[in-house]
Amino acid sequence: MRTAATDQYRRAVTFRTLHEGPEPFVVANPWDAGTARILTQHGFRALATTGAGLSYALGRSDGANLVSRAELLANAETIVAATPLPVTADLESGFGDTPEDVAETIRHAAAAGLVGGSVEDSTGRDEDPVRPLEEAVERVAAAVAAARELDFPFTVTARAENFFQGRPDLPDTIRRLQAYEAAGADVLYAPALPDADAIRAVCSAVTRPVNVLMGSPALRLSVAELGALGVRRISVGSALSRAALGAVVRAATEIREHGTFGFGADALPYPEANALLAPAHPADPESEPAP
Repeated sequence: MRTAATDQYRRAVTFRTLHEGPEPFVVANPWDAGTARILTQHGFRALATTGAGLSYALGRSDGANLVSRAELLANAETIVAATPLPVTADLESGFGDTPEDVAETIRHAAAAGLVGGSVEDSTGRDEDPVRPLEEAVERVAAAVAAARELDFPFTVTARAENFFQGRPDLPDTIRRLQAYEAAGADVLYAPALPDADAIRAVCSAVTRPVNVLMGSPALRLSVAELGALGVRRISVGSALSRAALGAVVRAATEIREHGTFGFGADALPYPEANALLAPAHPADPESEPAP
């Protein structure tokens, strides 16, 4: 009988290997066990939690440190349990003021069954949204050191938040990603890059795999186009959860303003929803997910 440790090691190796392939891969972002099950059945090869998606599910806004580490990891644990796929997590800025706090978050993430996690350089403070570079590097280095102490290859993703925080400084973003690479980060990530030229510049400036955030109407590039720019991993962040919220808002507006129920035509049929989420036989940990 395979142990949980063996399964986690398998997932970790699978996840690390995905970054080494010739083509980019998409990590879909569930926000609960049900969406994890659905996305697993739709052929994705890895999943990533979404901090914003969880915040919205809890009835809170994102980006203001309103979700605790315990809440985030409890959510991640339910997602891990719902899928045989590798799961990485949005670990916000590491949940603490010190590098040791960040290291402790990595250890807790591993204990929750995760095989990777991202640490960002944002502060959650409107007046000072991005950490000084030296401080941010120390936190990435602490995350990497904690990951290297584990008995499986935990993938550390370092995020440079300039563009996401309204600071469109590409040279500083590249400088930060290069510093995070030197600190040992396995994957580099600058969410909200504005265009193909910026993505190409980032990918050309580092040697580690680059993750790019898609799902914004302003940035319309295909998986193949992103691969040609040098991207190795693509995530959609909170876009799927916001798409679900959009459907609810449109349905509620139709009912309230028109007194009609046409939204039901786009709803997943009840039998299909039940079939998607019906109890399944335990998956073989060595079975390969769909390409």
